[in-house]
Amino acid sequence: MNSKTSNPESKKGALIMSRRLVLAGMAGVVVAGQAGAALARHKGGSGLVGRKFSTPRHTTFYWEAGPARGPLMIFVHGWPELGLMWRAQVEFFAARGWHCVAPDMRGYGASSVPGKAEDYALSEIVQDMVELHDHFGGKPAVWVGHDLGSPVIGALAAHHSKRCRGLGLISVPYSPDAFALSSVLPLVDRTLYPADQYPDGQWDYYRFYLTNFDQAVADFDADVARSLSIIYRSGSPDSVGRAYRSAMITKNGGWFGTAHRAPDIQPDPAIWSAGDFDALVKAFRVTGFRPGNSWYLNDDANIAYARAAPDRGRIAQPVLFINGDWDGICDITRSHLGDPMREKCADLSITTLEGAHWLPLERAAETNQALENWLSAKGLKA
Repeated sequence: MNSKTSNPESKKGALIMSRRLVLAGMAGVVVAGQAGAALARHKGGSGLVGRKFSTPRHTTFYWEAGPARGPLMIFVHGWPELGLMWRAQVEFFAARGWHCVAPDMRGYGASSVPGKAEDYALSEIVQDMVELHDHFGGKPAVWVGHDLGSPVIGALAAHHSKRCRGLGLISVPYSPDAFALSSVLPLVDRTLYPADQYPDGQWDYYRFYLTNFDQAVADFDADVARSLSIIYRSGSPDSVGRAYRSAMITKNGGWFGTAHRAPDIQPDPAIWSAGDFDALVKAFRVTGFRPGNSWYLNDDANIAYARAAPDRGRIAQPVLFINGDWDGICDITRSHLGDPMREKCADLSITTLEGAHWLPLERAAETNQALENWLSAKGLKA
């Protein structure tokens, strides 16, 4: 889909980004190099080792831990994250004999940062994971995804089923018709979001990307540290049954209203450790939000890709979905958002945790235990 340009300053920002990529000689070289240097200075610790893998089409930076000959578990992050967000899960499962890998996805951290919106289509991202998987031998792996990482591994399982022993989806359920605005709108809870007041329900933020993309990027980039601080907040049961802030982005003129920048708020220590949050901020100061936000601009291509999957996207392997009971966007207990997943996953388990959207960070121990219990129940232990 085409986005509208509505902000002269954001046009200037886009031009600067474009010039940086052109001067690099190939998309993402300068950005990935600077972010890679920042991550290199931030030691993984606790056995995490940062490495890079390159093919002629893409470079992936990843964190790795655990025995090289152990069964493979690959953790795929979403927006606006890094492979480092999986620290608690990688350390937990590496200690139990798993060979754990947590990449920076394209557009993030020290991985390649292409300059065109269409470069962030799901088919391209899945191919990155196919190449990374081949790098580790290509034997069937357990894949774990959070947020937009869940559609990635769901599509990978649908198109490349032999690469998957099982899937752990966190926060965003599998959508066989692709994670696209037209796919999620029919599933909105219209009791909470009457169509005349909230035509796009909690997905209004998604609509805002499609209609005011440059402004959305510019607002986030205006103060990266503050933006990330306000994005990553702990959940509360008090939010249940109330319209979520993502439903009012268009009405408010953007995530941060007329201020066009995030308010001054301290990071939530319950989500990221101070050192890892600092690494996150440094990485986003290099890449900005444009690459990660561009994942939202490929609905038509992603729908076509989903419809090309064998067996209409049905997944036969064991699937675990971990739901956040206080997740204002993706909770599946009060909307129909999980219905397509229930229909297309032949062996589906669902666990609900008391938390919001950032479960691998906010509820790290509970997330680890849910995954461990599921792996044991399905005979997928190391």
